[in-house]
Amino acid sequence: MEQVLAVVLSGGRGERLHPLTRDRAKPAVPFGGIYRIIDFTLSNCINSGLRKVLVLTQYKSVSLNRHLRAAWSFLSPALGEFVVPLPPQQRLDERWYEGTADAVYQNLYSIESQDIRHVLILSGDHIYKMDYRHMLAFHRNRRAQVTVGSVEVPLDQATSFGVISCQEDGRIVGFAEKPDVPTPSPNRKDHALISMGIYLFDMETLANALEEDAVQETSHDFGKDVIPHLVSDGNAYAFQFKDENRRDALYWRDVGTIDAYWEANMDLLEVDPILNLYDPEWPMRTHMVQRPPAKFIFSEEGLAARRGVAVDSLVSQGCVVSGSRVHRSVLSPMGRVNSYASVEESILMDEVVVGRYSRIRRAIVDKYTSIPPKTRIGYDVEEDRNRFTVSPGGVVVVSRQDFE
Repeated sequence: MEQVLAVVLSGGRGERLHPLTRDRAKPAVPFGGIYRIIDFTLSNCINSGLRKVLVLTQYKSVSLNRHLRAAWSFLSPALGEFVVPLPPQQRLDERWYEGTADAVYQNLYSIESQDIRHVLILSGDHIYKMDYRHMLAFHRNRRAQVTVGSVEVPLDQATSFGVISCQEDGRIVGFAEKPDVPTPSPNRKDHALISMGIYLFDMETLANALEEDAVQETSHDFGKDVIPHLVSDGNAYAFQFKDENRRDALYWRDVGTIDAYWEANMDLLEVDPILNLYDPEWPMRTHMVQRPPAKFIFSEEGLAARRGVAVDSLVSQGCVVSGSRVHRSVLSPMGRVNSYASVEESILMDEVVVGRYSRIRRAIVDKYTSIPPKTRIGYDVEEDRNRFTVSPGGVVVVSRQDFE
């Protein structure tokens, strides 16, 4: 992997994840209590032996840059290792990135200066565990110019992705970006083979493709423009996703919407979750601040007992569950759920305080929000819509500004 450079695309606005992306880039959105979304892609890189990583940033990148500096600065520059955020350089002109391919093209000078043979283009907003070494071996064995990471999804979900048609050896013969009628996979007729947004290029192929695309009237996007053009040249291949969870069902999630983000967090709460965060052979890395242990408080007031209980939940460091009940929820660091409150199927981000007697259900509460006592969220859709953001699936998103 010494001859491979990873380029992580992390500059998108993440509009479908609003308001969680109102003040931060999508890859910087917290996930699973202690992580950020981008930690999964970066952990995959490190666990795959890939230690040259450029993170292309743009939209509201302060939080993302701060996290990269705190969590991913342990590599050794003296050994040619790095995870480096790269903001728009505007080397060519004064415009911002116009598409995923344009983002890489505008940084082509920085990429070529690394003296590498292959470039692995990754998205910073997907949740999965993958050893990229398998993809590199496949790419080299096929003598491919570009290899696209792929996974099968149900047909009704495939319209949101690039759909691949390929031969038995993996050679791609068709690529359609977000088609209205997806082509079924030859192996499973109720599924389609879709692009994971992972592209492995030979350096020369990438440079030539980007130079050619830059002078065309296109959207300058890998999925819409660059990959279909290379498919027509006949030397593009599809590598089918190998999941390091080692389960029967493959786990790859695009958490680009509120509902998808909420569901992926809820996946972690299963008794035997498909996405295993506890595997010592595939550690998930992040920035760990020194905080006290979580605390659960039981006390008695006269004849009434207050039990602090969390069931089927992730409870992070520094949380206090004081005489309240938490069920199937994710509590991020330094949160507090006060007496007689109830939190169910919800995600509480850092330093959220839930007031006494409050009831929270199917909600995402952003950082530093203090919910007043006796507040009800998630029990009356119309009332919630008047005060908060409510997703199509009925998940309520609450931010600090909602109570100011």
